[in-house]
Amino acid sequence: MTRIVCNPLDLEYRYQDVRTPFGGRSVHREAADPTVVHYRGRYYMFASMTRGFWHSENLVEWTLHPTDKIPAVDYAPDVREVDGALLFTASRRTNGRFFRSVDPLADDFEEVAPSDIAFWDPDTFQDDDGRLFLYWGCSHKEPISGVELDRQTLQRIGEPVPLIAADTAARGWERTGDDYVPQIRRGISGKIMDAYIGDAPFIEGAYMNRVGGQYYLQYAGPGTQFNTYADGYFTGTSPLGPFEYDEHSPFSSKPGGFITGAGHGSTFQDRHGNWWHVATMRVSVNADFERRIGLFPAGFDEDGVLFCNQNFADYPMHVPDRPFDPWTEASPGWMLLSYNAFATASSSLTDHEPALATDESVRTWWVAGSNQPGEWLQLDLGSEMSIHALQVNLADHELERHAPKRRDLTKVTFGKRAVFPDSQPTELHLELSVDGKEWTTVHDTRGTRADTPHAFIELPEPRAARFVRVTAGAMPFGGSFAVSGLRVFGLGDAPKPAAITPTITRSDPRTASLTWNAASNAVGYNVRYGLSPEKLYHSWLVYDRTDLDVGSLNAGRAYWFAIDSFNEAGVTEGPAVRVD
Repeated sequence: MTRIVCNPLDLEYRYQDVRTPFGGRSVHREAADPTVVHYRGRYYMFASMTRGFWHSENLVEWTLHPTDKIPAVDYAPDVREVDGALLFTASRRTNGRFFRSVDPLADDFEEVAPSDIAFWDPDTFQDDDGRLFLYWGCSHKEPISGVELDRQTLQRIGEPVPLIAADTAARGWERTGDDYVPQIRRGISGKIMDAYIGDAPFIEGAYMNRVGGQYYLQYAGPGTQFNTYADGYFTGTSPLGPFEYDEHSPFSSKPGGFITGAGHGSTFQDRHGNWWHVATMRVSVNADFERRIGLFPAGFDEDGVLFCNQNFADYPMHVPDRPFDPWTEASPGWMLLSYNAFATASSSLTDHEPALATDESVRTWWVAGSNQPGEWLQLDLGSEMSIHALQVNLADHELERHAPKRRDLTKVTFGKRAVFPDSQPTELHLELSVDGKEWTTVHDTRGTRADTPHAFIELPEPRAARFVRVTAGAMPFGGSFAVSGLRVFGLGDAPKPAAITPTITRSDPRTASLTWNAASNAVGYNVRYGLSPEKLYHSWLVYDRTDLDVGSLNAGRAYWFAIDSFNEAGVTEGPAVRVD
């Protein structure tokens, strides 16, 4: 069996107990702001609110390793190899702290120094000559800054240097709001946020890479709660600049598809020298900070341009155990078979009908009418399909009604947040059928207490089936079975859709407006764009529409666009069209 993953990554995201405005409560999973480092033959991933870290030998199977030796719930943890050991730090309301480990799985982290700087969203970076630097910043008004650190004391050398600030007049992707359209905030809390922030973006999440003699200082914006959350970058020839904005930014951006957002992450190499970018993806329904983690093939082209391949970035993806081409070898070629498939269920809550499990949005979900094991959801794909893999994405529906109260938790931390100490079960029974009468089990974790909130099941060999059924075992905190996406991947027997050529106008310096004629038999469209027809590095996947305003452009630059139509049989690439 090949090594394949599907975003969002299926991790044991820890549950948070969050106070909402005016005395409310939300219980939901959260992990974000990931840093991945390859250290002594193993990959380590640290993320906000995790109370530990994940480790892996192959970037596919991850194991959660709890620890209380490092701050359990500090945001934006950063881990780098410095002088042969892992150096950990994270955001702090007061001055920062540094921890060191030479054997993370032995849980040997120890605090080695306090910082003489108060920082948020930190990133440490050791240059080829051994010099150590710190970058930080998370603000709608303050820039990202950097400073050199003493390698022994970890205290600053000299004064911090301001490095990156927002420029929404020139950089469309830094504008706030879903689809780059300003939000209308409602209620008292919304008015407070308007008064405090207005429409200014948060510039945050610094991360530094050096490739050859070039330094790539990456940063995130405009805000984690938007589908447009993305990473851009500046380049320079020294660790503290001066830096110049690269107009191929944002290099990591995923505004469309099942789960959106690809900001505040880290860029790293695997053991074979392949580049990857790991980033934050948003749910942001129960709370703004309800988030997940995505992994994307990345690289630097022959001109030194940093890119991510985020075409169909929440479809199955190869993780080869060898060097590979991130553009031609990432996809196994499987298509989504379940979009708007006819769905039925054992029972449903009002406004949470079965169709919400097939609408390709992680932000809507079906909910069973009871919280008893045995509730089920079933899809009719319309005809027999060749099924290669399935993904079951669970939602957190009103779990505050079922989870222990704060006074019953063993640990309350981080002001208004409490972290549940243990993983929760997500037991599933998956079956396939040709006729809806005779069923074959392809996955069953009932009775195991497995915690797989975004379970991805690759079948050992393709199976022909028309019907898919998933049945619940034990669910988190004994809550109701809730599914945001029962997604089926494989190939269908149909002609590919026709090629599409869009009509494009530049509606403002930062926005291109695209329209196109629907392609017969198309399920959706993947809009690719970039600064040249050979560098269509950005993408935006849409369903059931024939128009799109792309507001992420850099002012003053011509862009090229291509629209690829797709269905269950595959993808038909469209020609590149220029807009000035």
